[in-house]
Amino acid sequence: MRLSSTAAGFEPVTLITHEFYPRRGGIATFAEEIARASADLGHEVEVWAQAAPPSARKADWPFQLRRLPLRGTQDLSCQFQLARELIRQRRRLRRGTVYLPEPGPMLTMMLLQFFRAFRPQRLVLTFHGSEILSFAASPLRRRLAGGLIRRATRVSTLSTYTQELLLDHFPGAADKITLTPGALRSDFAVVAPRQRAPREKVVILTVGRLHPRKGQLQTLEALQALPASVRSRLEYWIAGGQSKGGYEETLRERAAGCPDLAVRFFGNLPDDELSQVYEDADIFAMTSLQLDRSVEGFGLVYLEAAAHGLPVVAHHVGGVADAVVDGRTGLLVPENRPAQLAAAFERLIHERDLRLRLGEAGREWARRNCWKASAAALFQTAPMEGGRD
Repeated sequence: MRLSSTAAGFEPVTLITHEFYPRRGGIATFAEEIARASADLGHEVEVWAQAAPPSARKADWPFQLRRLPLRGTQDLSCQFQLARELIRQRRRLRRGTVYLPEPGPMLTMMLLQFFRAFRPQRLVLTFHGSEILSFAASPLRRRLAGGLIRRATRVSTLSTYTQELLLDHFPGAADKITLTPGALRSDFAVVAPRQRAPREKVVILTVGRLHPRKGQLQTLEALQALPASVRSRLEYWIAGGQSKGGYEETLRERAAGCPDLAVRFFGNLPDDELSQVYEDADIFAMTSLQLDRSVEGFGLVYLEAAAHGLPVVAHHVGGVADAVVDGRTGLLVPENRPAQLAAAFERLIHERDLRLRLGEAGREWARRNCWKASAAALFQTAPMEGGRD
């Protein structure tokens, strides 16, 4: 039985986000899982999220959900609407913890921080990577973000890379920073070890939104650079929805230019269908890049692939090394080294025993983190008996 926040001695937590279910992606998953884990620890949790249909909820959520009239962007309209709601609820929010797990609501709070009438008892922030570079690039936002960090009770990042990045740009976080790494989704199905005979085709899979930063084009070009005798043994599967105008068309055109490499586009898949796609693949690839001020801060999808027993090929960029261990669960290659990337794929394609060894090591690695431990670090609480792992 879970006690209420008051009975357990915990302050209520209001988690505010522009990215929440049914939206998919790393931040949406992180926000949902932290809310779930915090409630399981004994906190009374209410999530404020972007507008969505009434059916966009899960029956097993142990927290309250409040939908706001927000599109879920970071434009001035969303900031204004969120500011109005925060001001309306300021008396209640002042008595508990306000948790901002992503940059959208941080932009609103940067302006409200100057009003003494609106200051929560505790303010907790989580940074993922790209927003640090974005905030630091603007003198005004840098000053506002620095002030918000100074007023925060606790600040977290998902990876050591992001922690170092935050401290480089905002050293004021040094005395309040903690790591809150991501983990497998709480509804992630336990995947039995793969016992499958060798097949004629080797399947390389990428799962992620279709965006230049996710590196689908770099993976495709590396596979096309392999000898024709190798390409004919491959299939490249791409799962994920379009999120950048024209990028999917670029990928399709590039794929059509090399007909002896089979490429399949799956689009967005529900979790049960995506799980089967993972099981049918042999190698996972997401060769993320650092583009302008956008960088991969961690990458929950690497953990999901590893939990399915897939060896990973990725670029050694951002916080990816916190999710993929080079030589143990996958192969990391410096970005902008296409020959090295092609060689990494060719090695795994030819060395089935290496694929299996990396994949099996990945199963254990993927389960090393725990959402409840991350939630406890955020709100400085201890796990309760009978809660979810």
